[in-house]
Amino acid sequence: MTTPVQPAPAGSAASTDSGVHGAGRIDGIHTIGVPVSDQDHALEFYVGTLGFEVRMDVPLPQLGGRWIEVAPSGGGTSVALIPASGTTPSGREVGVRFTTADAAALHQSLAAAGVQVGELLAWPGVPPMFSFADPDRNGFEVVQHG
Repeated sequence: MTTPVQPAPAGSAASTDSGVHGAGRIDGIHTIGVPVSDQDHALEFYVGTLGFEVRMDVPLPQLGGRWIEVAPSGGGTSVALIPASGTTPSGREVGVRFTTADAAALHQSLAAAGVQVGELLAWPGVPPMFSFADPDRNGFEVVQHG
């Protein structure tokens, strides 16, 4: 049996004496990198099908393509559509959970658009959610908020 990890109480030795402090600490998540085999095809999916907006699209020869960031309109964290490679292959579970106000409606809309979607899960006490995959078979989840 696994015991849940509890956060250290504010002001305790564990919360103040470990980790990085001050200006040099991590204070947010800006971008999640998602490897794709064809950046133009991925851009079409994320913008045209998911409705994301393009935040940045610039040449980046060091990656063998472009640096492309897309995000939900008004969202803080973006998705970087990076060229897949031997060390960063596409077609994996990404571990990113997107949010929506209506999981059932989005599930139906994505399925109608031909997106590979998993079953809409609706368990007591847990927000409705489902999985989906992009054209490169990168796996994501969507969870209903509020």
